[in-house]
Amino acid sequence: MDILEGMRSFTRVVEAGGFAAAAREMGVSRAVVNKQVKTLEESLGAQLLARSTRVVKPTDTGAAFYQR
Repeated sequence: MDILEGMRSFTRVVEAGGFAAAAREMGVSRAVVNKQVKTLEESLGAQLLARSTRVVKPTDTGAAFYQR
């Protein structure tokens, strides 16, 4: 996976407020977006998004990453 694709997916998730909305906007499946973000998190060694069954929001690290 390309790091830039993971960064684009992460940005869309933050801006759209969730994986499903980001996937719709990007024209890909939710699973693709989730995998790209997860791979980005693994490559950075940090959790960027706090996931629950209802809400996805950036962690403190994720918010700092998004701002940059």
